[in-house]
Amino acid sequence: MSWKVVVGLGNPGREYHGTRHNVGFMVLDHLATEYGLAWEDKFLSRTAIWRRGRDRLVLLKPQTWMNLSGRAVQRAVGFYKVPLEDLLVIYDDLDLDVGQLRLRLKGGDGGHRGIRSIIELLGTRDFRRIRIGIGHPEWGDETSHVLGRFAGDDEVLVVDAIRDAAAAVAAWLDDGFMKAMNRFN
Repeated sequence: MSWKVVVGLGNPGREYHGTRHNVGFMVLDHLATEYGLAWEDKFLSRTAIWRRGRDRLVLLKPQTWMNLSGRAVQRAVGFYKVPLEDLLVIYDDLDLDVGQLRLRLKGGDGGHRGIRSIIELLGTRDFRRIRIGIGHPEWGDETSHVLGRFAGDDEVLVVDAIRDAAAAVAAWLDDGFMKAMNRFN
């Protein structure tokens, strides 16, 4: 039996539910619903345990606010002694078109403060990621955009992306991350 941690980034609170910045939470909510998982509070997060074959996954929705996500991730990874190749972080990306997925083995923070916090507290950029495109704002500032909600065609695209990202998590478990990258990128 091995432990893995799947982190969905977002902000806690009803006012942020359904916002672009919370697509990571949405993917984990989709997985929890699909597999009948129950949420509890642990590691400064909402957590659910998913047993799949020989793997045990901790689904982790940090409740520390986006910019401090690393605090929750560090606690969970340390508690379960999860090697970095068994850590997967799902988050929003302004640089991708709405609904587009990109799986990566590692990388920088790309200006994403939640990812920056994780990199700083883990001391490495070497962890797997699923980036979900939320697009750049046509007008206005980026903060208002990421904290806004999807509408119209964008809402349809992101629902598909959430489903695909959840399928990519399952593909990672079944076939490994490289095959999941080839399938979903």
